Amino acid sequence: MNALLQRNTQGLWDQLPTLAHDMALAHEELAIAHPHAPAWTQALVRDLSARSTQPTDAHAIELAALALGFEREDAPLIAQAWVKQQARDPAQRLAWPSELADFETQAWANAAHAPCPWRLGLYVVAPSADWIARLVDMGVPTVQLRFKSDDPKAIEHEVRQAIAHARGSQSQLYINDFWQLAIEHGAHGIHLGQEDVGTADFEAIQASGLRLGLSTHGYGEMLRAARHRPSYLALGAVYATNLKVMPTQPQGPKRLARYAALMQAHFPLVAIGGIDYPRLDEVLPSGVGSVAAVRAILQASDPVQEARRWMQRCPAGQ
Repeated sequence: MNALLQRNTQGLWDQLPTLAHDMALAHEELAIAHPHAPAWTQALVRDLSARSTQPTDAHAIELAALALGFEREDAPLIAQAWVKQQARDPAQRLAWPSELADFETQAWANAAHAPCPWRLGLYVVAPSADWIARLVDMGVPTVQLRFKSDDPKAIEHEVRQAIAHARGSQSQLYINDFWQLAIEHGAHGIHLGQEDVGTADFEAIQASGLRLGLSTHGYGEMLRAARHRPSYLALGAVYATNLKVMPTQPQGPKRLARYAALMQAHFPLVAIGGIDYPRLDEVLPSGVGSVAAVRAILQASDPVQEARRWMQRCPAGQ
């Protein structure tokens, strides 16, 4: 059996229902090592045992998802979607849930944010307005200012400079985190990570007409983000990255393809996290319309040439 499944269950594999075995093995390409998977799997098995509850098929699928290393909040969502899929088509016993309607339990009542192209092309995230100016000169179609500082004056200066550099160019500038300043100074758009979602005023962003991108790292975050009806969704982290502390494990290109299949009819999609040029061969077939890069461009020996070859592989457009 897959060593990752054994690692994630740590001796509990033989105690899992047959359906959990079958489902996990049928989709072992989605397995990743997760440090909390053994504890989560053990907790669910103990809970079912303490209640003297015979595991239902939904419990079995949840256990399979945990064995594959999915997040604790994602496992029951996968089980819920599987149950709905099974009710519709019993022949799909071992098929991975792939219909958004099976995952989503509530209507998207919020107004949609301003649209953006379905293919944002090369999307470079930069730490300063000076870098934004260089990327604009290179013709990079989508750029993001991710400036980190505790100094409000320095933050406003960088945001204003970045917006000035991008104004009138073919590059679309997104401001990370500082959504109020983005609105005030007229950026093209705003990008928010999960850590910023709880404090953002989505109604104000929508009313401003600015585009909105949201980072997601699994089924639960994707569903919550989709309810805000953003301009695009960022999916990842596909690979490990040292640029920030990630709340979830690297998802890998196989999971990226599953996420993209679920969301690509509804939102433009950007793959994020640890992507370098050779990995485009794994990432682009997933169906995403854009790939985010940081060090692959900014730390290249020749950033201009590197950006050019990325743009050839990741064209922007409708």
